[in-house]
Amino acid sequence: MRCPFCSHDDTKVIDSRLVAEGGQVRRRRECTSCSERFTSYETAELLMPRIIKQNGNREPFDEEKMRAGLLRALEKRPVSIEKIEAVVSQIEHSLQATGEREIESIRVGELVMEQLKLLDQVAFVRFASVYRDFKDLNEFREEIDRLAEEPEAGDE
Repeated sequence: MRCPFCSHDDTKVIDSRLVAEGGQVRRRRECTSCSERFTSYETAELLMPRIIKQNGNREPFDEEKMRAGLLRALEKRPVSIEKIEAVVSQIEHSLQATGEREIESIRVGELVMEQLKLLDQVAFVRFASVYRDFKDLNEFREEIDRLAEEPEAGDE
């Protein structure tokens, strides 16, 4: 790494420590030319995959669009902003962890529904009814019946 003081391109690492819950490495460095010391931070660069829409168009992942959909489904539900932000982070992490450059929008929708099912079942049904485009009351009822048959997270 180049020295920020003299621009010499040879520095040595004196100390390394994990920071930010292991998500970053803090390195203390010393320039081999001017002996000045400085700190650098190293993080893994994980890019969000591009989203392949159902019509074949590709667009960048839009965190705000996903958050807006979650907030619409959770409107007037007893769920804290902290839990919503945790869900947004979890979904983003899941998308990054795939390592894929592109991912179909239906997989993103399924991830959102998985998280909503754990967070709030009413919000899950709201989101699923729009996302899966229920055609009639029977499709809606079938989804609610499936939800009622599944054991809750605390029952296992």
